[in-house]
Amino acid sequence: MFTERPLDGDPAAVRDAYAPDAVVLNSATDFETLDPAAAEDLLLVTRSVDPLALDPSWVPDSAPDQLRRYVGGEFTVGLPGDGGVAWTTQTEPACVIVKPRLETSPDAFVDFLVAEALVEASLNEPEQFVEFFGDSYRDLAAVTDPAIGATGTYQLAVALYDAYLGLQTREAFEGWAETFPAVYAAWADAGERLEPRLSELSGELARGQTDFAAAAELACSAVKHGLELPAPFAALDTAAYADHDADYAVRWAEKTFEQLE
Repeated sequence: MFTERPLDGDPAAVRDAYAPDAVVLNSATDFETLDPAAAEDLLLVTRSVDPLALDPSWVPDSAPDQLRRYVGGEFTVGLPGDGGVAWTTQTEPACVIVKPRLETSPDAFVDFLVAEALVEASLNEPEQFVEFFGDSYRDLAAVTDPAIGATGTYQLAVALYDAYLGLQTREAFEGWAETFPAVYAAWADAGERLEPRLSELSGELARGQTDFAAAAELACSAVKHGLELPAPFAALDTAAYADHDADYAVRWAEKTFEQLE
């Protein structure tokens, strides 16, 4: 199921600098959430596993099945929205897992995603948005479910946590021009590719061409690149969000959805 992924150049140097004990793996199959049997295969390439113990009451009954499964008692890794690279700190050492869907992606971009995951895994932050929000997820759902539904709330929560992590990782990325120039160039290129889409986002949202959760996903993914965000997402690229985390995100959602009514 998993084989160690050889690293060299900048990705190897990033691992040495940020998460020297982390194991970078290739997955034999694509996944959104690894079932317990597959997740236990990580024991073959790590020293130990310490599954998360989460409170199922954090998740409302309306939440998607994958989320309710994730907060159950079984050892699971990953959620929809993780993209082509997932990471987990439920193992010792931490694991970064590259999925087969990236096989056709440019090597430089994959190297950046691996480097990003190594930095995120080193932050001592929650593995997924559900631990980030905790029982505040119910508050978020109460505000957003009536407007965008349970699936939209899930997608928004993923985006909000992505923005929160991006506030922390951006400082690292911005300093990589000389130390890790190849992954820095890939980070800069990814940001440049987002800019045209961001510039059109407000208009698309106003015309109903893009739904709110999808717009949030795009805007929040730009936080790590330090790009100028359109309203109402610009309020997420602030020191206040970095300082007040989930409480700030829920309050932002309350204000935003009041204005959308």
